[in-house]
Amino acid sequence: MSNKDNSPSYRDLILGVNKKVPLISGKCVTAINFDNAATTPPFKSVMEDIIDFAPWYSSIHRGEGYKSQLTTKLYENSRIVVSNFVNANVNNTVIYVKNSTEAFNKLSNLLYEPYKRNVILTTDMEHHSNDLPWRDKFIVDYISIDEAGMLSLEDLEAKLNKYNNYIRLVTITGASNITGYKNKIYDIAKLVHKFGSKLLVDGAQLVPHAPFIMSNKNLEYNIDFLIFSAHKMYAPFGIGVLIGPKSILDKCEPDIVGGGTVDIVTHDYIKWNDSPQRHEAGSPNVIGSIALVSAIKTLSNIGMNNVERIERNLTSYAICQIRNIPNLKIYCDLSKETSRVSIIPFNIYGIQHALVAKILSYEFGISVRSGCFCAQPYVVKLLHISNEFLSKKIKNPDLYSPGMVRISFGIYNTYSEIDILAYALNKISLKRDYYNLKYGNMKKTLFDV
Repeated sequence: MSNKDNSPSYRDLILGVNKKVPLISGKCVTAINFDNAATTPPFKSVMEDIIDFAPWYSSIHRGEGYKSQLTTKLYENSRIVVSNFVNANVNNTVIYVKNSTEAFNKLSNLLYEPYKRNVILTTDMEHHSNDLPWRDKFIVDYISIDEAGMLSLEDLEAKLNKYNNYIRLVTITGASNITGYKNKIYDIAKLVHKFGSKLLVDGAQLVPHAPFIMSNKNLEYNIDFLIFSAHKMYAPFGIGVLIGPKSILDKCEPDIVGGGTVDIVTHDYIKWNDSPQRHEAGSPNVIGSIALVSAIKTLSNIGMNNVERIERNLTSYAICQIRNIPNLKIYCDLSKETSRVSIIPFNIYGIQHALVAKILSYEFGISVRSGCFCAQPYVVKLLHISNEFLSKKIKNPDLYSPGMVRISFGIYNTYSEIDILAYALNKISLKRDYYNLKYGNMKKTLFDV
């Protein structure tokens, strides 16, 4: 292990971190996971807490048995833990959903006013989940990015001026899932509030990696709505979070109705519960809430400032190790002053992105992600893909799909793993013809080994 490596205790927190995986040669090696932006492995503490709780699991909210009361208490108290973790205030309410995608869809339904001309301002750098749900209900416009792929605050202000009183919501990513850029969410909040609008932050790539303050002493910097997913913060048990002002959410008609959402029901009358209950139809994911609280406690014990520091150092080291590899291009600003989370996108000229990812897995046991990462408009701009090509792709979906390779780090990754990655990428770059020939039309998978 490199003397630069962070404390082994962080690796000890992760389940399965030393699992062996097969290579195409038949040899087995310790898996290296650089696909943490997609999902993270679970903390051991999460698994232990779920197992400890499981014998006590019972019906929730209206059961009078001891187990029911305990289950209800833990579930409702979990909202306090979540709220404190992101520094929300008592005026906010925590609503549980399956994941961030469901949260965006839910909020788009809740805020929809069919007889009003409402505008949603989002950006060119968003995940599809923070784009597609708004399109069929609102007028959607996109805040542009600059040549480096960073958000233009000047264009945001111009569009706030353009639409003014018609803006229902401004919704942006806290950190890009492609370039890793952290947006200036508090400056944006101040600007958005100046125009009397509300700000939603997609925290899926930010909340697990850096301290987050939703409610500030200076109210103009407050984040009005926040969305994030537990499976990206070491608790992959099917729960996500939507946090927003109770005063707004209590006035929204629920988009999914049924058990738990109502206070009074007759055949011709309905009185909905207050939020969050009115927006959590059916039996809730109690196990998911237990997992999320456990992950939050572990991250809090490490300290989110420490998490950010560890991952920033890993990212800086990785950039230094791979930036000068022949034929390799990184698609983000590489300066140390750039505020980012631990994500690096790249390509190797002369070999397809999907093939690079395949070779890393098959030859070296390294997991990465390739493609457009559910943010195709952003990738199109970063790769400078022409409208002519897009027109051809629309007419012929089987045409080659442009994209990138993405590496992303967690607190358990090490400098030694990055050294192996750099060696692998250098070898792939220098032997592109060989690997193209070997894997270009290969249908065999590692399960066939």
